[in-house]
Amino acid sequence: MRVRRSLVALSHKTKIVAALGLAALVFPSAAFARGEFDPSEEWNLHDWVPIKLGPIDLSINKAVAYLWLGALVSIALGVGLMRIKTGSKTTRRQAFGETIYEIAQVQIAEQGIPTKAIRLWFPYVASLLIFIWSVNVIGFIPLPLSDEKFHVFGVALPTFSIFAATSTLSVTLALALMTWVFTHIEGIRWNGAIKYFKSWIPEVPKPMLLLIVPLEILGQFMRLISLSVRLYANMLAGHVLILTFIGLIFVLESVILAVFSVPLAVVFYLFEVVIVVSIQAFIFAALSAIYIGSAIEPEH
Repeated sequence: MRVRRSLVALSHKTKIVAALGLAALVFPSAAFARGEFDPSEEWNLHDWVPIKLGPIDLSINKAVAYLWLGALVSIALGVGLMRIKTGSKTTRRQAFGETIYEIAQVQIAEQGIPTKAIRLWFPYVASLLIFIWSVNVIGFIPLPLSDEKFHVFGVALPTFSIFAATSTLSVTLALALMTWVFTHIEGIRWNGAIKYFKSWIPEVPKPMLLLIVPLEILGQFMRLISLSVRLYANMLAGHVLILTFIGLIFVLESVILAVFSVPLAVVFYLFEVVIVVSIQAFIFAALSAIYIGSAIEPEH
C-alpha cells in the first residue's frame, strides 16, 4: 500500500516536471529565433567566474551551477523524505522516502556489495542514485541558468532553458572516476595488492598470458569509460533530439513544421523524464555497487 501511494506521488511529481518542460518547448530560448540553430551550442560552457590554478580550470559555469543545484535538491530529498517526521502515522512523503531507501538497499547495495561491506558503501551508492536522479530531472526543468540573455527595460536577464549537467562528459567522467578509484582501493584493502591484482588474471595456459594480461588491464580501464559514457550519451542524445525537433521550426522558419516536430519533441521529452532519468541513475549506482563488490570479493 505504501509503495502504491509512493508511486502515485511520484506520478504527480513527474506530471509537474513534464508540464514545466513542455513550457520550455513552447517558449524556447532566443537562440532559435535567429533562424540559425546548432544544438551543440548548448554545450559550449562559458565561464561565469573564471578560476584558473595553473593548468587546472576550476571556473564556475552553467554545468557547475546545475551540479550545485542538484546537490541541494539531493540534500533536500534526503532530509525531507527520510529525516523529518511528522506525527506517529506514516505519511505519503515518508512512504516515498522508504521506497527510495528500499530500492537503494535491496535492489542496488545488496545485489552488488558483500554483506560485510554494505554498512560502509551503502551510503555511497544511495547518494549516487539520488544525486544523479536529481541532476537528470533538473536537466528537464526550464531554469534561468542559460548563457544567453534577453533584455527587459535595458536589463539583461538569462533565458529559460533545459540543460543536464550529466550530458557533459567531464561530469560523468568525474563521477565514474570516483567509483573506479574506490573499487581498486577496496580491492587492495580487503585482499592485499598481490592477491587483488592476481585475481584479474584467469587460469589459462602460460603462453596465453601475454595476450590475456593486457586485455584484463584494458578491461579495468574500459569500466571507467563505459560507466561515464553510458550516462553521458543517453542524457546528451535526449536533449539533442528535443532541441533539434523544436529548432527545426525556427531554422526553416515554418510554423507548419510544428504539427510534426512539437509532438515528436513532446514524446521524447516525456520518455526522457519518465523513464531515462531514473533508469540511468539506477544503472550507474547499481554498476558502482557491482564493481566495488567484485573488488572486495574477486573470487565471486
